[in-house]
Amino acid sequence: MSTLIKPPPADPSKSPIESVLELKQLTDIDPGIFTNTRPLWHPPGARGIYGGAVIAQCLAAAQRTVRDDFTVHSMHCYFVLAGNAEIPIMYHVEKVRDGRSFATRTVQARQRGRPIFTTTMSFVRENSGGSERVEHAVDMPEVPGPSEDLDIPQQDNSPFQSQRIHILNHQSGRPQDKKTRQWIKARGKISPSGGHQAHLSALAYMSDSYFIGTVSRVHRLWRFSTSDKDGKSTIDNSVLEKLRDMDDDTLRRMQGMDEDVIIALRNMKDINSVEQRRPEVGMMVSLDHTIYFHSPRNFRADEWMFTEMESPWAGDGRGLVLQRMFTKDGELVATCVQEVSDKYKQKHDSKADRSMQGVVRLKEGNSNSSKSKSKSKSKSKSKQEVASKL
Repeated sequence: MSTLIKPPPADPSKSPIESVLELKQLTDIDPGIFTNTRPLWHPPGARGIYGGAVIAQCLAAAQRTVRDDFTVHSMHCYFVLAGNAEIPIMYHVEKVRDGRSFATRTVQARQRGRPIFTTTMSFVRENSGGSERVEHAVDMPEVPGPSEDLDIPQQDNSPFQSQRIHILNHQSGRPQDKKTRQWIKARGKISPSGGHQAHLSALAYMSDSYFIGTVSRVHRLWRFSTSDKDGKSTIDNSVLEKLRDMDDDTLRRMQGMDEDVIIALRNMKDINSVEQRRPEVGMMVSLDHTIYFHSPRNFRADEWMFTEMESPWAGDGRGLVLQRMFTKDGELVATCVQEVSDKYKQKHDSKADRSMQGVVRLKEGNSNSSKSKSKSKSKSKSKQEVASKL
């Protein structure tokens, strides 16, 4: 059972991303507890659900506990456990402080009572900074604008769309000088009833897109598992041939496909050539995620935004990634920071292979996880008993 309640019918007045992030407040149990109303996406090959969904729903829950004149300006998140797409998520909001100018909230996302994600957010009262202030912001780099007539495949059910731009300084031998870039926006139009809160939640959702793989991209690591514990290929050559038969534009729309991966596919003769020529990622896991919202009421998430990511440091099995998000006209609206566990696959280490739950594997067709058998629950429980287990 992926939701606690039956998913409501789609509201045609709302954008797809609003529907994905819709929450139900469990007022009868505790007004500070919310739950997802729709199943959450589990990316193929990932350890758990898409992190951006939990980030955004935590923000959406917290926003419903502050006054309308308070807007989020920062959120600091930690990924504790991989989220299971087959289990409902309970978002527990704690009101830490309500001051004249600032309010603080913590939100813990739990599945079956176990925390999988935690975040602390700070909200600021609108115009509380006064009329006299200092201001500055970095400029958006000059890049080609997004294509408005991009042909989006009908089978792509993502609530947002993106257009990748070639990696800056792609041929540089210094990974810290490379920058990955893309245009991104929510599909459809976010409803007026959603207010600025819906745009902020949508930005939070999209901020985790393309983020985790930045370190491996700037190091040009192969991000698909190519061998099992016995050293045999896990990619069938027939699948490989299908990938090689696709045109570049189709490949770019696929999860995990970047220019360096496409180039490798064009150059390789068979799967063994990947193992011989390129280092391979053994595990990629997001450890934390921070967002600073600079102009929380001055953008629309359903209009094109430019994002640029770079990695100033990597070492000891971890890497740091910095992301800046701009409106189409160049205003800096958010800065994001994420630390990831991004480890090389060790040679001749079958034990490591067996333990790598986060390895990204390329498979033909859908790679939906097997659904766990639902267990019927009898006898109603008191509000206190239910709340203690959420």
